[in-house]
Amino acid sequence: MSAKLKHHKLKNTGILFELLSRQITADLLSENSNPFSVKLLKKYFNKGTQLGKELRLYNILMKESCGSEIKSNYLLDNVLTTRESLSNKSLRRQKYNLIKEIKDNYPLTDFFKSKIKNYKIYASIYQLFENANTDPKDVMDIRYTIIEHLQSDGKKVNKKKIDSKLVEQYKKQNEDVRLLSYKILVDNFNSKYKNLNAPQKKLLREFINNISNTNKIKEYFDSEVVKLTKQLKSYSNKIEDKVTKIKVNESINLMNTKFSDKQVTDEHFLSLMRYYELAKEIKKCLN
Repeated sequence: MSAKLKHHKLKNTGILFELLSRQITADLLSENSNPFSVKLLKKYFNKGTQLGKELRLYNILMKESCGSEIKSNYLLDNVLTTRESLSNKSLRRQKYNLIKEIKDNYPLTDFFKSKIKNYKIYASIYQLFENANTDPKDVMDIRYTIIEHLQSDGKKVNKKKIDSKLVEQYKKQNEDVRLLSYKILVDNFNSKYKNLNAPQKKLLREFINNISNTNKIKEYFDSEVVKLTKQLKSYSNKIEDKVTKIKVNESINLMNTKFSDKQVTDEHFLSLMRYYELAKEIKKCLN
């Protein structure tokens, strides 16, 4: 009897790369100009590693658009042929070592909890790549999922093609140019967010890390609203100008109404950022 195709999120090369890229953003928000996540990315996903080679195959199936079913099948067959040339033993060892280093440096549960866009496609690619003595019907269904994805909206994929070409051009540069580009990226990032205070930076980091964990981000927002309400009320008691005091109290009442929704949206995030800014400005004026 053929085995059922299974998916293991922790062993999916595309998902590992996606989550590691997100971790780099979170680390940079923590004002770490040389995060460990970058070292992991360079170590395990460079073009000389088996993981780097398999990632390229994931990216082809994730980002290409073939238009017709015949072309899509042809591309998929070629990718699978290339995948067979990779060393499964080396891939297993590199994934094991990567996950071990992630576990040693980050909370593993938090690292893997984020929701992944196009998760079904990532899982389907993994299942085909790891295919061995599996049910032919399962293989057919998964192939169809990928073929359907390869025939998706051309406009979206064209933009992805441009992004992919830029990445490929970046990879072709010598190490000094790549390091300089990375330094410029970090400097620009730090420059853009240098005026944020500690609570704002933490909010941004929490929002990125828990974008798909609705319960946790809601709990964090609720706790911050309570803190801000208490803080703004204490400031309001010290304000002597009556008009300003009324406006601040109105803002406090509006804040409690605004954040009463069950789900946190981008609008809530921006509003809370502005309330942090309001508290910062009032404190400055009182001082």
